[in-house]
Amino acid sequence: MTEVLTIDKLIYAVLALIIGIVAGYLIRRYISEGKINNAEELAKKITEDAIKEGEARKKELLLEAKEEIHRSRSELDREIRERRNEIQKLEKRLLNKEESLDRRSEMLEKKEETLSKKIKNLEDKELEIEELHQLRTKELEKISGLTVDQAKAILLDETRKEILQESAMMIKEMEAKAKDEADRTAREIISRTIQRVAADHVAETTVTVVNLPNDEMKGRIIGREGRNIRALETLTGIDLIIDDTPEAVVLSGFDPIRREVARIALEKLIVDGRIHPARIEEMVDKAQKEVENSMKEAGEQAAFEAGVNGLHPELIKLLGRLKYRTSYGQNVLRHSVEVAQLAGMMAAELGADVKIARRGGLLHDIGKGVDHEYEGPHIEIGIELAKKYKESSEVIHAIAAHHGDIEPETVEAVLVQAADAISAARPGARRETLEAYIKRLQKLEEIANSFEGVERSFAIQAGREIRIMVKPEQISEAEIIHTAREIVKRIESELDYPGQIKVNVIRETRAIEYAK
Repeated sequence: MTEVLTIDKLIYAVLALIIGIVAGYLIRRYISEGKINNAEELAKKITEDAIKEGEARKKELLLEAKEEIHRSRSELDREIRERRNEIQKLEKRLLNKEESLDRRSEMLEKKEETLSKKIKNLEDKELEIEELHQLRTKELEKISGLTVDQAKAILLDETRKEILQESAMMIKEMEAKAKDEADRTAREIISRTIQRVAADHVAETTVTVVNLPNDEMKGRIIGREGRNIRALETLTGIDLIIDDTPEAVVLSGFDPIRREVARIALEKLIVDGRIHPARIEEMVDKAQKEVENSMKEAGEQAAFEAGVNGLHPELIKLLGRLKYRTSYGQNVLRHSVEVAQLAGMMAAELGADVKIARRGGLLHDIGKGVDHEYEGPHIEIGIELAKKYKESSEVIHAIAAHHGDIEPETVEAVLVQAADAISAARPGARRETLEAYIKRLQKLEEIANSFEGVERSFAIQAGREIRIMVKPEQISEAEIIHTAREIVKRIESELDYPGQIKVNVIRETRAIEYAK
């Protein structure tokens, strides 16, 4: 019974399950069909809305297109109207121009007719004048008995003679007037220039006096057996004269540079108090350096006084050397500064280039600073130096022409030449005998230095003695006698001099060691 109940329950359960499944299926199908219907209705509604919206948009676009077409058509009509107006204006202007051209052409035609009539009248009058001229010429030929060509020749000849005579007189008057005016102007310029340049002229001497603190210093200067004075004379080439003059020593020599070196060295030795050959040599070296510095400062000062700027440093050094150079007893550096000032003043008066005149005047004797080191006249040496240190062609020409060796081609060169002559011609500026004396002393040293083995030579005692230092490794003790005789023969054959000249050949061997 129980089993039957169980099977029935099982059957009922299976049936219930089947019924549930079928019912669920039916229910889901119903729901799906409802959703599909809703979706179809929604899609249909959306489609209808889209169609309506498209129609509305289409209408809007059509309206916008119509408006754009209308606006374009309006603008086009406006442009067409404007162009028509412009064309009408141009047509009016063309019509006006055509009318004015027509009027002008009519006026020109009338003027041409008038001119043609006038030209015809002039031609007729020219023919009448020509006929009258021919008749007058024939009558004049009958009266004078000359042809036209003959009359012309006579008239031209007489006129030419009159013109030549008058022109010659005018030229002569103008030349005389110009010469008088030029002479007067030149005299005025030169006199004013000379008055403006106040220069003192001091005669160059060949001796220098050194004051001593006491007479005892003379013995110390001489030294034991004269070794100190010999060392000083040998190193400087200057003769020391120690005589009865109280508290003074005289330095004698024709070379002012050597004399200055000797003076400075001697004064230093006097102040120092230690006088012996080694100390003398040291002081001479120091004195030489001081003199070199002094020459450089003198060159700078000279350039400043002359108003010349931008000189090469080497030219300034060479200018300083002129401080110790004389020409006929006149100091060359002072002479150069004076020439620069004179030339500059005259250039200012004449309207020439003042800078070139001053520069040429200052450098015109620059070759004399080294003429004892180079062969040739000082003008050629000066030209080479000016070219070497990049001076202008105008300055070089002024240097070349200042003695008249070449013809001056510029006003500045003429002024430098004139200034050089004015400076040299001043009373007391030069002394001819001194220049000849210095040349003789230079020639004396030149002869001595030309011998092989000679190291240095010094003309002293106003040219009455020449001291010659020879190289001991080249000339022996026996050979110095032969060398002295050969030098004497050369001096006697090549120089003219009063009295006699002592030739003193010195051979010295030194041995120097250092204790450590």
